[in-house]
Amino acid sequence: MQIIVSKDKEELGWRAAAGGAAQIRAALRARGEANIILATGASQFEMLTALLQEPDLDWTQVTGFHLDEYIGLPLSHPASFRLYLRERFVKHAPLRAFHYIAGEIDAAAAECRRVGDILARHPIDVAFVGIGENGHVAFNDPPADFATEEPYLVVDLDEACRRQQLGEGWFKTLDEVPRQAISMSVRQIMKSRDIIVACPDARKARAVKTCLEGPVTNMAPSSILQQHPRTRVFLDPASASLLTPKT
Repeated sequence: MQIIVSKDKEELGWRAAAGGAAQIRAALRARGEANIILATGASQFEMLTALLQEPDLDWTQVTGFHLDEYIGLPLSHPASFRLYLRERFVKHAPLRAFHYIAGEIDAAAAECRRVGDILARHPIDVAFVGIGENGHVAFNDPPADFATEEPYLVVDLDEACRRQQLGEGWFKTLDEVPRQAISMSVRQIMKSRDIIVACPDARKARAVKTCLEGPVTNMAPSSILQQHPRTRVFLDPASASLLTPKT
């Protein structure tokens, strides 16, 4: 795992996007196609904007997946991750395909199987992810399931996670934040060839320190990224502020 600290969140976004784009280009050269995962949330704004500006990327040969979606939230809701990705990325990039999770359907387990079956045919070249305030990766809140081989699963959202969504302005009250979601599993994320982590802001500093410097534990789910040899974590001074200085 490599940690890169930028001067601000704009540079963080540019550097994370450039790092991921280089691996997408490598996959396109090697196989003529590439498969990616995109995260959502306020931490990904700058990275997604920069990724769309990367030159010499043939998006028509790129297939995308997203990490997670609330259960019971319609596409029209401002907090819908499908809406987020459609408006901030997909409609601007002529992708071969983007496979959304339909969170509002009644049969969540069946939806996990449906999108998981598609994912099984598309080994991931680059996963763009974040780190939650409670240390989650995707919506795998502590204690995260580190064992399941299922590519997607139904998860319960803890209060810290739900308060983060409220604090970022996606919902008006805590009661409006759904209590369950469909999430890509930890083991599935770890199967990605490269993992790019974009994680700005002081509110993430404690989780960053715990997950990057502490032991690998499902109580700090993003700590598992320490075990992935091709993970690069992009921080700004605020999110890196509690890390132990290198001597």
